[in-house]
Amino acid sequence: MTASVVRTGQPGWLHSLLIVERYVAPAVVFLVALAALEVGGRCGLLIAVGCAVALALLGFRLWWDLAGSRREIRVLNEQLIQSQKLSALGELSAGVAHEINNPLAVIAQEVELMEMLLPRATFERMEDRDDVVDCLGEITRQVDRCCHITRGMLDFARKREAVIQQTDMNQLIDDMVRLVELEIRNKEIFIEREYAEPPPNVCTDPPLVRQVVLNLLNNAAQAMGGDGRITIATRHLDGDGVEMRIRDTGPGIAREHLEKIFNPFFTTKEPGKGTGLGLSICLRIVNELGGTLAVESERGRGAEFIVRLPSLTQRED
Repeated sequence: MTASVVRTGQPGWLHSLLIVERYVAPAVVFLVALAALEVGGRCGLLIAVGCAVALALLGFRLWWDLAGSRREIRVLNEQLIQSQKLSALGELSAGVAHEINNPLAVIAQEVELMEMLLPRATFERMEDRDDVVDCLGEITRQVDRCCHITRGMLDFARKREAVIQQTDMNQLIDDMVRLVELEIRNKEIFIEREYAEPPPNVCTDPPLVRQVVLNLLNNAAQAMGGDGRITIATRHLDGDGVEMRIRDTGPGIAREHLEKIFNPFFTTKEPGKGTGLGLSICLRIVNELGGTLAVESERGRGAEFIVRLPSLTQRED
């Protein structure tokens, strides 16, 4: 079973109307213009001029549609290239993570053994014993940090099949909001809810969407530090889709970082505070669910992340 986007397509009457506009109308206008010129006179001239204007407008419309199609093709090509890069990087990350996990496991075991043997050891000074305990504790912390990074790399590389279910998006998002509110209860950070009514119900993978929502909310809370406001809003999209916006009042994202924000391992956080994989994983999940993830931000004016998800269905391969 695989997930696919439900495409309702254009109504038959609309498709026929587009054919008339693009192919039949220019020919009819041209023929009318020729007939008007043959008739001659002031009236015929005015009709011919009107037809010329109509042809110019139709030509502009066709040019505009063509330019839009070219822009769409360019964007799709860029997304395809980015997807291929992420796929290759994911495979590399998985291999590196597995290779690193083995020596990390050995180091962790050796530290545990040293901690067990430490009470039997003798030291000339008590300060030496304390230094060894501190060193072992620091090794353990750094091993845990490396394990966290490798888990992130494996999550980034892991591809799991979407399990599509009917989902109340307002309820799903609110569950994640309450989790984050528990984490920030000792800070002056407030979360405002602006949910669409009636609640958007879409067919998607709830656990994957929860991961995206939780990551974006945590990022917003961390960006603001100790105080600020997060606004999360939902609205209906055409075709039974849903849009979710998460906006914060933090410092915003520098212009030069906007194009890199979804790149794997890119982070603006202090060393040790982030792996730079969270947004990359969110982007991969949203793309796998047939949606889009975008960001709008100006330095000093906060940031807003926009997630758009279609309603999905399951089909037999």
